Amino acid sequence: MKLLLTTSIFLFLGQFAIAQGSKTIDKIIAQIGDNIILVSDIEAQKLQAIQAGVTLVPEIDCQILEEIMYQHLLLNQAKLDSIEVTDPQVDAEMENRLRIIENQIGSRQKMEEFYGKTVTQIKKEFRPIIKDQLLAQEMERQITTEVSVTPREVKKFFNQKHIDSIPLINAQLSFQQIVIYPRITEKDKIRAFEHLSDIRKNIVREGKAFSTQARIHSMDPGSANKGGEIIATRGMMVPQFEAAVYNLAEGDISEVFESTYGYHIVKLIERLGDDYTCQHILIIPQFDNTAIEKAAFRMDSCYTRVNNGDISWGQAVIEYSNDEMTKQNKGIITNPITGEQTWDMEDLNQVDQQIYLLTDNMEKGDISQPNLYTNMYERKQGVRIVRLMDRKLAHRANLKDDYSLITRAAENEKKQMVINDWIQSKIGNAFIRIDDDYQKCEFKNDWLMQ
Repeated sequence: MKLLLTTSIFLFLGQFAIAQGSKTIDKIIAQIGDNIILVSDIEAQKLQAIQAGVTLVPEIDCQILEEIMYQHLLLNQAKLDSIEVTDPQVDAEMENRLRIIENQIGSRQKMEEFYGKTVTQIKKEFRPIIKDQLLAQEMERQITTEVSVTPREVKKFFNQKHIDSIPLINAQLSFQQIVIYPRITEKDKIRAFEHLSDIRKNIVREGKAFSTQARIHSMDPGSANKGGEIIATRGMMVPQFEAAVYNLAEGDISEVFESTYGYHIVKLIERLGDDYTCQHILIIPQFDNTAIEKAAFRMDSCYTRVNNGDISWGQAVIEYSNDEMTKQNKGIITNPITGEQTWDMEDLNQVDQQIYLLTDNMEKGDISQPNLYTNMYERKQGVRIVRLMDRKLAHRANLKDDYSLITRAAENEKKQMVINDWIQSKIGNAFIRIDDDYQKCEFKNDWLMQ
């Protein structure tokens, strides 16, 4: 699953490399139906692989080309079968990938600087790419949805493997957490609303520049350093934001309005159909100075009760935690890269280095002392304790300790066989053209059977 996710991120980010000034002389090297594949597509994928630390093999160009051809074949069939993905699905996937990239680069601002685009421009430009990838993934899911393996097949799959081909499993860890975020009170909201109202008065009545006020006051990391500028199209922003934008005449400034992010004012610069350019100031309600102290005091109580055996961990999660992502699952922290409950060190370093520092010297079942915690995804601060559920040392995979992993491997192999059969059945009915320079590639599938 991690490999598939990494590949999809490469497919998404690869386009950026070309946009950053690549001087590759482009040409069409393959075509699947109406979809063309360019030299620049291959080069962009290779560049992203290098940046990710992947060692390139001589046949990498052929491997990348076949993967892209397969994706296009899936996409063609998805369109023929009228498969659909919803706008919320696209938006959620876009945000998830941007968060992963943001964590790797360091911040959203650094990501914008690196790619030379605002987050809004990134979303607008690559939304169709994400949608096509989701369509292809859904098509693949439908092809393999009936595939499953029995325990006998799992055992046979494992026993047929030569000892040298049985993978070494990195150290795996799993965690639970209890988080207390200070609650935003009505007074906190009123304070944010009044602050933004004062900013609006300074702009409208005192003639202060909107862009200057955005740089000074806005809490939107994606637009503040650009004077609040946002370039977007319908469907890209939250409903409250778009309702304000489409009710403004060019040059007008909205009243203060609220969304799930906080309080906003917007100035419309230009609108052409569904596309618009605006300036934006966001003020997020902040808890007062005593709120984090209250959260810490409450967490100390929780920590003491759990350690003394006055309350079980599961009971403590229900009674104390207000983290929506983990509260309903005994506090278990899911690895967003793999979708599993286990983490290896590489994943931890990418997603939550705080956990590594907290638990490096802990044993199974140990609980960390209360610590300040910053949720990078939701950009909010709280206090948490972390419990080390399990720590498995690096080892060679075996049926006893890694049955679920081996089951997935057996299932994936079976799925790949089904996919290969599907590809061969579709190649004969699809228009496929491959440039002479690539016809010597040793593809896994017979793309030149026509």
